[in-house]
Amino acid sequence: MYKPVVLLVISNIFMTYAWYGHLRFKDKALWLVVLTSWMIALIEYCFLIPANRIGHTYFSAAQLKGMQEIITLIVFAVFSITYLKEDLRWNHYAGFVLIILAALLIFKK
Repeated sequence: MYKPVVLLVISNIFMTYAWYGHLRFKDKALWLVVLTSWMIALIEYCFLIPANRIGHTYFSAAQLKGMQEIITLIVFAVFSITYLKEDLRWNHYAGFVLIILAALLIFKK
C-alpha cells in the first residue's frame, strides 16, 4: 500500500525537475532544454506508470490523482525553495493548503 506512494514521490521529483529545472539554465538553447526535459520525463514515467498500476489495487483512479496532487505540491515547494532559491509567500502556502484540502476530499467515504 505504501509502494505507490514512494513511487509517486520519486516520479514527482523527476517531473518537477523536468518541468522547472531548466529555469536555472536560461542561457541554454530552448531545443536543448526541451530535449533534456523529455529525457528526464521518460525516467519520471518509469516510476509513475508502475505507481498508478500498483496503486489502483488499493485506490481509485481519482484517489491516485488526489494523492498525486498533494505529493506534487510538497515536492514543488521543497524544489522551489532549495533548487530555484525562490521564497514562497503566505498566499502560496494558503493556496497549497486549499488544494491539499480539496485533494483530501476525494478520500472521504
